[in-house]
Amino acid sequence: MLRGMSTVTYYADDVAEARAWYTALLGVEAYFEGRTPDGELAYVEFRIGDYLAELGLLQRRLEVTPSEGPGGAILYWAVDDLEATLARLHELGAKTHDEPRVRGEGYVTASVLDPFGNILGIMTNVHYMAIAEQNRDKGLG
Repeated sequence: MLRGMSTVTYYADDVAEARAWYTALLGVEAYFEGRTPDGELAYVEFRIGDYLAELGLLQRRLEVTPSEGPGGAILYWAVDDLEATLARLHELGAKTHDEPRVRGEGYVTASVLDPFGNILGIMTNVHYMAIAEQNRDKGLG
């Protein structure tokens, strides 16, 4: 049974550059890094958000199913202020992938392409916020 998002992996040709970009965006340092046998930085991982979800950055040449451009599933990260988050992403060099769209009352999505070619989704989501608040009230988050 699916229990929740555990780790999402994005790809970059230069993991160190991607690490710096995501550190600037997230305001936290990666807590883990992995290297190839020859010492090349191959992977870094951040823990972020209400549930300390894992965001990994992997050397693109190690991608199992390489693609010719952005595609596949889009993971939407919950945000408090979609417009402010979108503006910050643009400041850091991300390009619009999908303009903000109202999906229903209390649900707005948008997505960008990060400088490394990954689709990064953001969303205001009243359900996510209600669950996060319930967990905080129970001392779980």
